[in-house]
Amino acid sequence: MKQNKRLSKSILYSILAITLLWCLKSAEILFGLNLSFLGLMPLEVSGLLGIFTAPLVHGSLEHIFNNTFAILILASFLYYGYPKSWWKVLTLVWILSGVGVWLFARQANHIGASGVTHGLFFFLFVASIFRRDKSSVAIMMIAFLLYGGMTMTIFPREEGISFEYHFFGALAGVIAAFIWRNSDPKPVLKRYEWEESPSDDDIDIGEEWQVQVEDPTGSENKPRLH
Repeated sequence: MKQNKRLSKSILYSILAITLLWCLKSAEILFGLNLSFLGLMPLEVSGLLGIFTAPLVHGSLEHIFNNTFAILILASFLYYGYPKSWWKVLTLVWILSGVGVWLFARQANHIGASGVTHGLFFFLFVASIFRRDKSSVAIMMIAFLLYGGMTMTIFPREEGISFEYHFFGALAGVIAAFIWRNSDPKPVLKRYEWEESPSDDDIDIGEEWQVQVEDPTGSENKPRLH
């Protein structure tokens, strides 16, 4: 019951985040707004704002649509699998990916939540390697099945795509995994009766049989002749 409640909350929080992104994009389209000033411009003072706001802005409907399902799946997995450290991971990925882009990226207006989604994916992936519990491994396997291609999109592929955001998001996710991999307790393993070790009161039939064979007459109480 507790796990079902946590799963419901994780999906709800992810949907709220997606709703915010779509509200901004809808307002931009309906009212003719230009939100490009919220993007991240490397090495420009005005671009520092983009460290916090760039993931909220998307260039096209296709762009935001592609990030919608990634946010829904990966953010839900993060909250469900790591309820104590999820907000720290998300904060580090959000800020550190932006700082990396501001310092080292090409001169362009970098926008979109792809850096955040890459950070979440790489956190889930690396954290599961360290933890190796059933929950984290299961989450990683599903995430890798759906978004394993993110391991390749951290490299330059298309000119109009900010691979820098992908790369620094992934780097931030790996760093977060190193820092908070053990912040959340591992699930308690269920043990069955047949797995329990025998108690001291259990009779070892093999030893009892050996005693009877070696000394069937109870001769250990008789004096020995030399």
